[in-house]
Amino acid sequence: MSVAVVILNYNGRKFLADFLPIVLENTQDAAIYVADNGSSDDSLTLLASDFPSVSVIAWSENLGYAGGYNYALAQINADYFVLMNSDIAPRKDWLPPLVRYFESNPQLGAAQPFLLDYHQPDFFEYAGAAGGFWDAYGYPFCRGRLFDTLEKNEGQYTTSTVNWATGACLMVRAEAYKQVGGLDAYLFAHMEEIDLCWRMQRAGYTIAAVAESEVLHVGGGTLNKENPFKTYLNFRNNLILLYKNLEPSQRFLTLFMRMILDGVAGIKFLSEGKISSFTAILKAHYGFYVYLFTLKDKHNLPANLQKMWPQSFKGSILKAYFLQDKKKFNQLNF
Repeated sequence: MSVAVVILNYNGRKFLADFLPIVLENTQDAAIYVADNGSSDDSLTLLASDFPSVSVIAWSENLGYAGGYNYALAQINADYFVLMNSDIAPRKDWLPPLVRYFESNPQLGAAQPFLLDYHQPDFFEYAGAAGGFWDAYGYPFCRGRLFDTLEKNEGQYTTSTVNWATGACLMVRAEAYKQVGGLDAYLFAHMEEIDLCWRMQRAGYTIAAVAESEVLHVGGGTLNKENPFKTYLNFRNNLILLYKNLEPSQRFLTLFMRMILDGVAGIKFLSEGKISSFTAILKAHYGFYVYLFTLKDKHNLPANLQKMWPQSFKGSILKAYFLQDKKKFNQLNF
């Protein structure tokens, strides 16, 4: 049994300097790699001078999160891969609980540790908290995080199967990753891990969040929440993953309703004076149509691997949160 921890880096010299020593100190029985996604800073110089024990895979252009990991993992031989952001500080003994859970659950395709806020370690962190789900219209949310409401970690969530595990620190079974075709490079970044986990479930694998493993995450290290490009990717990619992964009988109505809800979000941005965010949604919908009508290879699951249609929260997280004032995961009626 072998594990490779792979940190994708793009102009993240500061994060490497700050967090790589913590990764090395708290990670045993795993090979550590940095996959450099065409950085133009001095990340590679730092790695060569300060971290000679870390293996480096580098290439000349930014392939995004999805393309970058696909490129790097194709060159690494291991039973398990951990896809780790450069702004992750793993706690001591974070890895063994994940390995044990994989070894005892042969149908497990992907899993995450509990993601805690680096600046407030008692609270869950936005990007993945205690494992993710999606609602009837494809909006993602997490145990421990509904929209911007972050819960304090008080042991209310335990190890459990979930619908998606965070790409900030994602452990995958290499065989399953390769079987479903890896990450969708067309998505570039954002929601690509949800698409991967959805395809894994359709192929018969399970996804989990493991409470006994904890890491701290800074968040927003690449693009902050208000960045228009991030808004564009989130809205476009969410439509794409719905098109790819919904049952055909549900696809049209769900996408139609989602586009209406996106329109409401756009009007809200416009009323708040966030013109760039409003424009980003328009571009996202145009980008979805470009994907839909021009891309021949949509990187979907081959028909021979299709075994099930995974279920998640059947209601609307928007309704539950904004109209019913349900601000915690445990208040939702699954």
